[in-house]
Amino acid sequence: MSATFVGMPPFPAAAREKLADAQLRRNLAHATSTIRDRRAALVAEVDTSVDGGWEALRVAGADAKDTALRSLDRQLLRLEETLTANGATVHWARDAAQANAIVAGLVRAHGADEVIKVKSMVTQEIGLNEALAAEGIAAWETDLAELIVQLGDDLPSHILVPAIHRNRAEIREIFLRAMGAAGRPAPADLTDTPAVLAAAARDHLREKFLRAKVGVSGANFAVAETGTLVVVESEGNGRMCLTLPEMLISVVGIEKVVATWDDLDPLLRLLPRSSTGERMNPYTSMWTGVTPGDGPQQVHVILLDNGRTRALADETGRQALRCIRCSACLNVCPVYERTGGHAYGSVYPGPIGAILNPLLRGVGHSAQIDALPYASTLCGACFEACPVRIDIPSVLVDQRAKVVDAHRGGLPTPEAVAMKAAAVGLGDARRLAGGERFTRLGLWLARRVGAAAWTSTRDLPPAPRETFRQWWKRTDGGTR
Repeated sequence: MSATFVGMPPFPAAAREKLADAQLRRNLAHATSTIRDRRAALVAEVDTSVDGGWEALRVAGADAKDTALRSLDRQLLRLEETLTANGATVHWARDAAQANAIVAGLVRAHGADEVIKVKSMVTQEIGLNEALAAEGIAAWETDLAELIVQLGDDLPSHILVPAIHRNRAEIREIFLRAMGAAGRPAPADLTDTPAVLAAAARDHLREKFLRAKVGVSGANFAVAETGTLVVVESEGNGRMCLTLPEMLISVVGIEKVVATWDDLDPLLRLLPRSSTGERMNPYTSMWTGVTPGDGPQQVHVILLDNGRTRALADETGRQALRCIRCSACLNVCPVYERTGGHAYGSVYPGPIGAILNPLLRGVGHSAQIDALPYASTLCGACFEACPVRIDIPSVLVDQRAKVVDAHRGGLPTPEAVAMKAAAVGLGDARRLAGGERFTRLGLWLARRVGAAAWTSTRDLPPAPRETFRQWWKRTDGGTR
């Protein structure tokens, strides 16, 4: 599998390629519309008289996350204290390399050469599977969609449904072709019926669950008050990873902390409705350190920064750290629905990826990252859908400004030259009046030379027969 998204072309080039894939667009349109409809039905049923309605729940969720972020230093120390008191070992990782080294060291020290994994965005973010492979350690994905991606030597395309770009016929072919090389093969008479595909995946994974000594997870939330980690899922594979192995290693982004159990309450009601369109997740697993004789007897928690303190320092962008990875913004985004997640070149695609990647990694050093804040129409649908009220459009505009500022100096771009010329022309009435005589010529040239790329996708109105000044002069100020 490709080790990283780095090296993929910037969004404009990648999106152009994906737009030409008619099957991809059909897969995306069907999947996102189905999830949108389910979400809308569940959101509408939130009882205003009991909960104050959906909007009140959104405000409560945003407040819970902001409470922790405003005192993140204290909450993290409290989390470390409660985790340690309950028998877990806490590690701190500044970046991906440090986190991967800690995981690999723990697996080797336990005498294992493979791990089973809960679906985890943060381990994809740091490239854990590839780092472990370089150390001779196999990492097996157990979430059905992640298994499809892994067996297909593919990359995830969606936060909630990583294989959203695949249809069931494609999944059948992947299982038949690749399962045998990774373990138990798919049955020769495999069909593309969803239940049959799921049964083949279950049989394939069962031997891995029973054999593996080490499990690896992320966490949806970490409660500082008690040292409790929370993972929500729909299949039960995650619970197998969390309970069967001898050792459990959880890589947790530092923004996942919430202060108290009360703060967890609105988030556990917002997440399932926003992600899978369910009232509650089929599996909500919580564990607090080590319980003698029950579950993993060695629990390690790696608290990961990897750019999160950079994002926290951004006054406008820090709200992105509220994100609970529900993917609601992807499912309503007209850009994502037409291009899919691969065009964003990141494990975090869609509107949230367009702001989170620049915030975590900084702008001005990668054409790929610098293009992401522009991968949006700024329609605002993402903000309306976000369960924790992240104002993604505002952050996108702010990040666009930062991209421009990062490239100041040196040779000016054609756009900068055009804006400077416009400022000179519009800043003086006589220059403006003189320039108006050449409006027709200017628009003709713009369509063919200077702004051809811009005007090829936007309507440029024709030049009027006469300017306002000419009309004013001819009609004596509109009196005749």
